[in-house]
Amino acid sequence: MKRRQIVFTSFLMVMLGVIGTWTFKIIRGEIPYVDKLTRDLVDTFPDTYIYTFFRMVTNLGSESFMYPFTAVVTIILIILFRDWLPGIIFGFGIFATHQANKLIKLLVNRDRPSILEEANAVGESFPSGHAMVPIVCYGLIAYFLAKKIKSTTIVLCIQISFALLVFLIGISRYVINVHYLTDIFAGFVFGFVCLLSLIYLYEWIKKLRTRS
Repeated sequence: MKRRQIVFTSFLMVMLGVIGTWTFKIIRGEIPYVDKLTRDLVDTFPDTYIYTFFRMVTNLGSESFMYPFTAVVTIILIILFRDWLPGIIFGFGIFATHQANKLIKLLVNRDRPSILEEANAVGESFPSGHAMVPIVCYGLIAYFLAKKIKSTTIVLCIQISFALLVFLIGISRYVINVHYLTDIFAGFVFGFVCLLSLIYLYEWIKKLRTRS
């Protein structure tokens, strides 16, 4: 188990190092090679069924959907666990992640490949909020549901389903050409770090309450 943690931590550090390199290049006004390599593919999506599909999927990560959804899930978690802590961690986590995303975007200050107001695609580009916030949102839902569901098979199906949903929401921003691929990858990694931090925070508070 300890060896797995070392491998996982090392992999995460490498990913953060790669993102750090991208960030440095972007701030200097350069375009990372990954984005140069994948730019031409985006031009093939408009006016296709693929574009239409991802144009609908992207709404599941928009502010107009996420904030009401977060409020409802927060209340459900409090009722389900008969405890305020899961709901507070969930609601606070979504809000804090969104604010962290805004701060990073402000610091990096990268222009989008294109603006699409109706898809909530305005302002800065790096990292993608549609990749960063949903991974925290749906990741926490899967985490808390796993604590209530005894069937390992059902839990695995839920985790796979939410992971696929998060991936589709994130990649939709590339397909509809409002984010670069590096924006989305960075959003996934930053979001995953936020998710782990919130889970550790929840477990830490639970231990403190148990001791007291």
